[in-house]
Amino acid sequence: MNGVILINKEKDYTSFDVVAVVRKLIGQKKVGHTGTLDPNATGVLPVLLGTATKAQDIIPSHDKRYRADFRFGISTDTLDIWGEVTDTKHADIKEEELREALCSFRGEIEQLPPMYSAVSVDGKRLYQYAREGKEVERRPRRVTVYSLELLSFDESSQSGTLDIYCSNGTYIRTLIDDIARAVGTLGVMTDLIRYEACGYRLDDCMTLDKLKERVESGDMSFVRSVESIFEAYDEVTVSDKQAHRFINGNPLDIARTELKDRREDKKIYRVKDRQNNFLSLGITDGELLKLYKHF
Repeated sequence: MNGVILINKEKDYTSFDVVAVVRKLIGQKKVGHTGTLDPNATGVLPVLLGTATKAQDIIPSHDKRYRADFRFGISTDTLDIWGEVTDTKHADIKEEELREALCSFRGEIEQLPPMYSAVSVDGKRLYQYAREGKEVERRPRRVTVYSLELLSFDESSQSGTLDIYCSNGTYIRTLIDDIARAVGTLGVMTDLIRYEACGYRLDDCMTLDKLKERVESGDMSFVRSVESIFEAYDEVTVSDKQAHRFINGNPLDIARTELKDRREDKKIYRVKDRQNNFLSLGITDGELLKLYKHF
């Protein structure tokens, strides 16, 4: 089976746990996912089946949208509420000053990866160093925060909720820690929901329990097509003869396709036949449309 299953990951499951459950339920060995969620985080986790696993490195958008709860006045070793407390500090932040501070965290920013993360340093994961009680030098990373909005803030409890739309690789725990320090206090993430990832939304996802029900009932209509991963790309329809040539690895003359009047070099397209079947991804290269990735 090839395609995508949209899972609403629940707490206490790792992303690999979800893959293992799906693999067992579907009875298929080739299963992967598009982006790790921490065990205490919930939300959108696209799971790839069969040939869809070949899309992991070429998904057109790895941008994510999150809803994150936070609390000021405390810090932990993991930068979230589930870690060991490392420090506390009286916090009396006003909503107005917090909103003003958020302005400097929109756009392209630098982040220092947290010690409890999967980033590798000298061939070893940072979380492995952290579990040994070691802190190693890390290089800042550039990420993009497209939007950052304060949904709520309770000045009495010094806690609130952020809506964050960001690029791949953005650490929300680090973002909250940095925001807290920018307003002169400490802060931790207390909850995290990913409600959009790779173009898929939380409303379209199901829990593992619901997945089990559907599989046991024989209803597999929830499996999204491989093509759905690439809906951000424009499509081009080719003739039956061209389709046969193309899927066998032969490039097509752009002048003989519907792209002849809208040529754009190095642009990726979803290539489809006259029956609206998705054939593969193609990329323009000069006067040719070449096979980019076949599924």
